[in-house]
Amino acid sequence: MDHQALAREMRGLREQVTGITDTVVAAADGLLIAADTADSIDPEGLAALAAAGLGLARRTSEATDRGALQRTVTYGSRGCAAFYGVGDTALMVVLGDEGMDVDRLHTATQPTLRRIDLILTDRAAKAPEGV
Repeated sequence: MDHQALAREMRGLREQVTGITDTVVAAADGLLIAADTADSIDPEGLAALAAAGLGLARRTSEATDRGALQRTVTYGSRGCAAFYGVGDTALMVVLGDEGMDVDRLHTATQPTLRRIDLILTDRAAKAPEGV
């Protein structure tokens, strides 16, 4: 796995969307893969919580016949946390402050998630240009 490529993707997303404060990529079981977080954030704990929450959201979506889960967003008084599935084996958490444009985040995240999935599954070298 190319950790530098993951770091570039996480940094690139932060540069595209104003208000992103932290990002974490984790395996679906909650094990931390990569983090770009402030010292006040426990990336391992966040990865584990995100896996549990995303798993519950996926099951809820399936059980209620709503289709494949696209994302979940939790809003707090000082910002939000967005949780995205990365393929079938991983997830990404994006934390943002009160000023983060969540609609812009959802749009910017889609190509980033595809590239991260390629990196994690080691298909990046086999992917066609422009993916």
